[in-house]
Amino acid sequence: MENFTPVPALIGGLIIGLATSLMLAFNGRIAGISGIVGALLAPTPGDARWRVFFVGGLLFGGVGMWMATPEAFQSELVRSPALLVVAGLLVGFGTRLGSGCTSGHGVCGISRLSVRSLVSTITFIAAGAATVVVTRLLMGDV
Repeated sequence: MENFTPVPALIGGLIIGLATSLMLAFNGRIAGISGIVGALLAPTPGDARWRVFFVGGLLFGGVGMWMATPEAFQSELVRSPALLVVAGLLVGFGTRLGSGCTSGHGVCGISRLSVRSLVSTITFIAAGAATVVVTRLLMGDV
């Protein structure tokens, strides 16, 4: 197994769990990224400010990490940009179809013992695994 880092992974998971718990406790909202971003596209008066700050925090946090540890972001683009755009659009379509994404269902929903979120998360993982198998077979990356 490459790059097995259990301690940083555990710390990261704890931080994600704490952040989503705080979001629910203090804002009464689920930290589902697709729902937060989706509601910015057609904002409700008085509801957009916290969403902008949330998304801004995600972006600035990523930029901050990139500035602090640029080597962690070095990767080789192995697919065409057009294919990545299509994949991103399909993910966006899937999050609307599934009424949420892995952060909303997988992190927040399962922790609230939501059966719907458990089924959704299992479906996400199965569809992702099937997609990897199919694309590797079709593109010869086996």
